[in-house]
Amino acid sequence: MAGSVFGNIFKVTTWGESHGPALGAVVDGCPAGLPIDEDYIQKFLDRRKPGQSEFSTKRNEADKVNILSGVFEGKTTGTPISLVIYNNSQISKDYSNIAECYRPGHADYTFDQKYGFRDYRGGGRSSGRETAGRVAAGAIAVKLLGEFGVEFTTYVESVADISIDYSRFDKSEISKNMLYMPDKTAAEEAAEYLKNLSADKDSSGATVKCVISGVPSGLGDPVFDKLDARLASAIMSIGAVKSFEVGNGKLASKLKGSENNDEFYSENGEVRKRTNNSGGILGGISDGSDIILTAAFKPTPSIYKAQNTVNSKNENISLEIKGRHDPIIAPRAVVVVETMAAIVLADALIMNCGSRVDNLKKIYDR
Repeated sequence: MAGSVFGNIFKVTTWGESHGPALGAVVDGCPAGLPIDEDYIQKFLDRRKPGQSEFSTKRNEADKVNILSGVFEGKTTGTPISLVIYNNSQISKDYSNIAECYRPGHADYTFDQKYGFRDYRGGGRSSGRETAGRVAAGAIAVKLLGEFGVEFTTYVESVADISIDYSRFDKSEISKNMLYMPDKTAAEEAAEYLKNLSADKDSSGATVKCVISGVPSGLGDPVFDKLDARLASAIMSIGAVKSFEVGNGKLASKLKGSENNDEFYSENGEVRKRTNNSGGILGGISDGSDIILTAAFKPTPSIYKAQNTVNSKNENISLEIKGRHDPIIAPRAVVVVETMAAIVLADALIMNCGSRVDNLKKIYDR
């Protein structure tokens, strides 16, 4: 299978299946000397792991990470960092009824068309559990970016039609509710909505917002490797994401140029913007203001309602899905969006070292 490697210099490979013995990631290209340990990475995995609330799958995985290589005495060595997370709560028999049929909204049919064979246990490689490896690797990227003052604020902005009210925005509230919403009132309304939805054996879509501050200007490359194009590739590679926006996103298509343009001004010898409609990226290159990303997640396709589908013999059948599934994907995906964005920015940061001669002189001049 191709397509399991992401990045140019800071490069991440994920591996493993939902119901296999383990899954994980390999990070190559991380500079030596970065302080990192399992406890730090575990904090990110704990934000993603299942079984934490009534709005996540009841699969009880500890998602305990082990660093197998690339770290010595608490610092990266510059060699590949291998990370493993063992699966301990697989119930593969829950999926025996879908071995020969295609679940609506899932990758079952397309995997069969591409490979002629698939791991039907929990979706195998196409399972959302694959993102555990991304989060473990992305935690290292977040740590690297933190050395340069880059910070992330990531949260659920809306659940179905219930959106946060920015006049009530409270960053501290994000970690206080099960839905990772920075608005207590909206979180309570969304929780009630999801309870009713779960009782009706259904699921909900949502949006996740990621605001990245402290990103230096000049990251990204014009044409095919624009920073927003790389971020789009990273975020859209998350299985349930169906759309991606930077800054005003699709709203820009409804505005006039005079409304959407960000005017520049000078303050204390530095160039600044009066607004940030561009979301911190101009011409595919970071402009020094906050990078603002939005990802839209589809409803969880695994619902307990009876659905019409076909089997591998092209027979029409009715299917009721079993197993343990999230009624909403976004809360556990908040950290996935964050870490995937971090992988892109860490890669761009390292690549930017060779963009100018004076940058190289800073490294090699004695």
